[in-house]
Amino acid sequence: MRIAIFGAGGAGGYFGGRLALAGGDVVFLARGAHLAALRRDGMVLDGPDGERRIAALAATDDPAAVGPVDVVLLAVKTWQVAPAVGALAPLLGPETFVVPLQNGVETAAQLVAALGAERVVGGVCGTVSWVAEPGRIRSLGEVHFVRFGELDGRASGRCARLVEEFRRAGLRAEVPADIEVASWEKFLFVVPVGGVGAVTRMPIGIVRALPETRRLLAGAMREIFELGRARGVALADGAVERSLGFVDALAAEATSSLQRDLAAGRRSELEAWSGAVVRLGRAAGARVQIHEVLYGALLPLELAARGELNATPV
Repeated sequence: MRIAIFGAGGAGGYFGGRLALAGGDVVFLARGAHLAALRRDGMVLDGPDGERRIAALAATDDPAAVGPVDVVLLAVKTWQVAPAVGALAPLLGPETFVVPLQNGVETAAQLVAALGAERVVGGVCGTVSWVAEPGRIRSLGEVHFVRFGELDGRASGRCARLVEEFRRAGLRAEVPADIEVASWEKFLFVVPVGGVGAVTRMPIGIVRALPETRRLLAGAMREIFELGRARGVALADGAVERSLGFVDALAAEATSSLQRDLAAGRRSELEAWSGAVVRLGRAAGARVQIHEVLYGALLPLELAARGELNATPV
């Protein structure tokens, strides 16, 4: 399969880099200093098991230079999805499909509205990876996975082929029984971890170890569980406990992308994480009090990062 990685940040860089290392037909859509480094020096995957360099890879900022591909892995931030969709046309052939890898539960519907249902396959990924410097993707721990599935739940050859591409690269990949449930399970995990981590400004090892912050984390997960159920998502009993187990498996020094972005004064995915929980919770009549507090506490940092609030954190 010819795969375009649209967005070569933490997730796109890590998974695309692993596919390229395995000899996959991969092209990266990137920009700025990161793109310049990829073109000049290739990519370095920097993880617990050392460095792996991909000396030669295809990278560009021009979709027209790539042409039609079999699949687009959309790995930009949630707030970059709309402009990215507007740039996808040159990548789309008759059978091309697009897989969103954002942390959130609304991007697939956004893509369906823009591209049509047949163009979109649901996607979920998990990795603690980020751009440490241009051309270098740093990862923590060994928890890296991808899940792909048709939005209507049917089995399909294209999902099976994509999973096989990832497995050939030595990555954990599967087609879950229900990709919507899988997306909400990830949402239930990442949003509390991001919000509590950003508010406390502590890595996950501290957050999960202190009884007070662990209870806060579990309570935030429970709110998303109840919200998902209220919206008709078939989240299984024990989802919160399994998510806490996933938290316990993370490297102690791990932080979420939202936490790292806000700490660095960058725009984050707050609106698609805690903000979405608050908005969807109000629409469903669900109690999301912990997320209202997390969202309210972090919103000034987000607005300042976006240049919508003339203030400097103290």
